[in-house]
Order: sequence, then structure tokens, then C-alpha cells
Amino acid sequence: MADSGVRGSDIRDGDIRNGDVRNSEARDRASICAVRPGTDLGRHARMLSRLHEAVLSGDAAPDRARGLVARSWDRVRAQGVDPDAGDPPGPLDAGAVEQRRAGSPLVGVLPELRTALTSVAEDARHVMVVTDADGVLLWREGSTAVRRRADALGFTEGADWSECSVGTNAIGTALAEGGPVQIFSAEHFVRSHHGWTCSAAPVHDPRSGELLGVVDLSGPAETVHPTTVALVSTAVRLAEAGLWRRHEARLDMLRTIGSPMLARTSGPGLVVDDHGWVAAAAGLPGIERVAAPAADRLLAVHGLGTCLPEPVPGGWLLRPAQAGGSPRMRLHLDLGGRPPNAVVEGSSRWVHPLSTRHAEILVLLARAGASGLDAAALSDGLYGDRAHLVTVRAEMSRLRRHLGGILLARPYRIAPEVEVDLSGVRESRIVRESTAPGLAAVRRG
Repeated sequence: MADSGVRGSDIRDGDIRNGDVRNSEARDRASICAVRPGTDLGRHARMLSRLHEAVLSGDAAPDRARGLVARSWDRVRAQGVDPDAGDPPGPLDAGAVEQRRAGSPLVGVLPELRTALTSVAEDARHVMVVTDADGVLLWREGSTAVRRRADALGFTEGADWSECSVGTNAIGTALAEGGPVQIFSAEHFVRSHHGWTCSAAPVHDPRSGELLGVVDLSGPAETVHPTTVALVSTAVRLAEAGLWRRHEARLDMLRTIGSPMLARTSGPGLVVDDHGWVAAAAGLPGIERVAAPAADRLLAVHGLGTCLPEPVPGGWLLRPAQAGGSPRMRLHLDLGGRPPNAVVEGSSRWVHPLSTRHAEILVLLARAGASGLDAAALSDGLYGDRAHLVTVRAEMSRLRRHLGGILLARPYRIAPEVEVDLSGVRESRIVRESTAPGLAAVRRG
């Protein structure tokens, strides 16, 4: 099996940049793949079925399960998963699925995954599935006939396919093992899944190593092939490379703001993104990354000393903390022009153009003060109902990307160190012309 070139150690925490091996145990292909080339699939499936029954009944087993399968069976039995369970609980409703899709970093690399896997899935009688980090199915594409068969198992968008929900399967076991997995026939813990095979690999954020989700190919058991797990692993690496390219593009955008800002200030400093990746530096060559900044939290940076991060559009300005404390940030909403602007002043000054909707959101958040607003309250203020949660979260995600640490979440609010200037807002064009119920309340005073 060594001819495959696929090893578990190829799937790393932040594989592209970090180089941290997520699992210290080196896995060769024989431990990942469910079958060898030339395996008699019918005979192997019958042996696995006898093994499965023996393990559950406590009888003498005809063989030993592969290591990752044995570990998974131990986990799911300890969790009380029923081998005769029916469909997984749920699934989530369409609104909840859309909300998870909108918040998933994997939405940006779906084109790469589709290019690599969807046509293969259709030709090979498989479906391609992408889940979030909880094992909830977000996207499913591929063979129509196989999708219909999958529906009968509850293998649909919104369903939870973690091990604790449905037992041993490639998605849940890849999440638990932290690496690529292939599961065949009765290696699945739940009996109704024995007619299937699945190959999956987890996707990690190349900036931080954070687990983002799982990519999976699933189909009828007789379609199993040892190279499928290599194909999925390659698609995952392409997706992680795509995530890194998007990260570099965001750093380039932040650099256009950060470099002039640092040039206007005296002394050393850095402009970094939310994960601490350096976009621009002055007086500190060779620094690629620092710890992730956060509002109101001192950060020690080699060469700078102690810094109190200051929010800038899309990231943070790091400069040595002054003896008298960090300069007070001031946000002024200039809503009379076209476009309206957010003007931020601190140790530096910058202006960010706003869409009408983003200007309305900032007015509502400024009026809410430190208590902030959750997505439902913002939906009510913008649309007069609480049915636009997905839209609100998407708008807030875009606005926070532009304004960086000035806006906080859970609930949405303006950071407490930012002084808000609302002078002239009530009489501004945005407030006068807005049809949003919350802005009407501003007009009434």
C-alpha cells in the first residue's frame, strides 16, 4: 500500500504555513484506506459484518478491526450510540443551515472543491459533502441517484454526522482522529450504514490551525477504492491553499492602509490582522506574526514591548503603550455625504466609506451603547421583523472585516474604548431618508 503517496502526516494543523503536525502518530496508507487493491469486496464485507457482530455481542472475533476503526468503536460505545439507530437527530431547518453556510470560511473555497471532486463524485456514483467543524452537513453535491439513497439515511443538509450522533463514519471519525479516514461497509458502527463507503479529510485554517470542517466523498459500498482518500486529501490541500491566498489578499488590502499610517507616525509599530499576521511594519524588520490582538488587552511584542492594540480598518495598530495610557479612539459618523463615512481618530486618523445599510447599522449600534444588539434586534431595527437573521449576520461580517476591532460581537456593539460622536446624525441624509424602523425612531428623537 506504500505506492499511494498519501500519509496522515500530510494533513497538518496549518499545513501550508505552520508546519505543526496535528497527530504525532504517523499513519501510512494501509491504516487510512479501508481496502487494498484487488480486495474481494464481498468477502471482506462479510468478514467485517461478522467482526462487527462479534464485538457487539462479546463473542470471539474472526479478525481485528483496523486501529482507527477500533478506536472509534470504543469511543461511540462509550458515548452510548445505538448500533440500530435510525436517522440522525434533526436535521437543522433551512434557515439554520443558511446561517452556518454564511458563517463558514469554507464558502470561499467551494469552487476549488467542486472543481476537484464534484465531477468525480458523479462519475463514481458518490456524493461530495462539506461539513462544518461540528460535523453538520452544509453542502452536498454529486450523483442524483446516490443523493436519493442518502436521503433515506438522513445524510442530508443540516444533519449532524459527528461520531456521538451517528457512530463511526468518515466525517465524524475524521473529526475525532484529526486526519483523513476511509470507512467501508460494517466498519460503520450503525448497521443501516453498512451498505456505504466514505472517505473524508478535515480542513484547517492555514492561519491558525483551527478546524473548519470536513470534506467527504460517500457512495455505495461496492464503489470503494483505495485512491479515493488520496483524492479527498488532495482536494483539502487545494482548499487550504485557497484559504491562504485569500488571507494574503486581505493582508495586501490591510497593507495599503497600514503602511501610510505607520509612515505618518514616529517610532516603531506594526499593523496586523485579527490573527496577528503582520501586514505592515516600521522599525521592526523580519516579524511575520504576533499573538492575536484583542480590545482592552495588553499585548507583549518582541521589539515593541507592551502594546494596547488600537483598531484600524481590517486589523490592529500596535505601538508601544504610552506612560499615560493609549490614545482615546473616537468614531464620528459623517452621514451627510455620498457616500457616508466612518471617521476614526486616535493616534492616527482614517476614513472608511460606508454603504447605506452599514451606515444604518452603525447608527443603531451607537444608540444601543455598551449593551449592544444581537442579530434579532438588529433585524427588527432594520426590517421591522426578526426574520432576516442570515442577512444581518452577513452584513455584520462584512462590516467587521472593514472596521476590524472597532466592532465586537456577541452581542454586536462598538468597542468600549471607542468614543462615539453622533453630532449631526439625527439631521443627516441617511437618517432622514431611511425606511428602517430603527432609524425612524432616531428621527423621532
